[in-house]
Amino acid sequence: MNSAETRAPRRARLGVDLALLALVGVMLVAAIGAGGVTLYQQFYGPSAFVARYLDLLSSGRAADALHVPGVALDRETLATAGIDATASEALLRQTALAPLTDVEIDSEKTVDGATSVTVSYRAGKHEGSTTFAVEQDGWVGVTPNWRFSTSPLAAIELTVRGADQFAVNGFEVDRRQVSAAGTEAAPLDPLPLLVFTPGLYSVTVDTAISTSAGVSVLADAPLATTPVDLQTEPTEEFVAVVQKRVEEFLVECTAQEVLQPTACPFGMEVANRIASAPKWSITTQPVVTVAPDGAHWMIPAADAVAHIDVDVKSLFDGSVSPISEDVPFQVNGTIVILPDGSASIKVGSPGDQPEVG
Repeated sequence: MNSAETRAPRRARLGVDLALLALVGVMLVAAIGAGGVTLYQQFYGPSAFVARYLDLLSSGRAADALHVPGVALDRETLATAGIDATASEALLRQTALAPLTDVEIDSEKTVDGATSVTVSYRAGKHEGSTTFAVEQDGWVGVTPNWRFSTSPLAAIELTVRGADQFAVNGFEVDRRQVSAAGTEAAPLDPLPLLVFTPGLYSVTVDTAISTSAGVSVLADAPLATTPVDLQTEPTEEFVAVVQKRVEEFLVECTAQEVLQPTACPFGMEVANRIASAPKWSITTQPVVTVAPDGAHWMIPAADAVAHIDVDVKSLFDGSVSPISEDVPFQVNGTIVILPDGSASIKVGSPGDQPEVG
């Protein structure tokens, strides 16, 4: 075999080998590129930044979430967003967070350097979706840093009727302790509270005076304000206390030996003179109910019956006649909860409500 024929197959095999090596090289570069893109998306991209923030919320690490770039707010930014600059940070803590589950990155879009990351999740029984605004915040070596260009915090403006104490996701709050006005705050002034988004916030009331099954709010829009108005109901124990105080008050009224007991909801008028001191008693005590009345409570009008025994002397002939009669009347009242938590109960007939304690 001559040498030219030997060299030709060798050149052919070398060409095939080089082609294979080139193909392998292209595939390797493509794999490295794909791996780099995946690595970027999972660890260094804006979606990864948002995912880490949500992971902090899901695990209850509120303090760490507040330190994520772009989360914390100054008062000027709050005012610009229409949020009360005195909004309380009481709920920005672990004990006020509810868990997030089934968190998924739905989309990531970048336009003119501004990136929007949309995520879906489940908060309790509620499914939600939130879009975050993210921007690059410099570099660390060859990897980018990110920050929220719009803070993911939001606000709840809470009004609780009939109570100063309430709980958010089980975290106990006293309105007077977190309000910027303190004890001077009017009971029905909305209380602004900063919250994380996304987040489910369940507000409940369970005090000796009032109770409420509560209301849940899903905060899912950054820098949004959600008004919440919660009406409480009186507890059975509170109604029982009011019933007792009303009964005691009426019994005290019967101690006055006059036809018209002072500051009391019952009395009698006679055309003749009285010949003996009137004796009053309560035949039927009212069945008291307690109803909401703005920030406080009221006692709706309830029927009752008093009884009077008195001797009356006729102005015509001087004869003396005994009177023994039942006197129907109505009793109502107002109840104001004082700053120290005690109740001021005023009982009487319409237009006449003496304070009884």
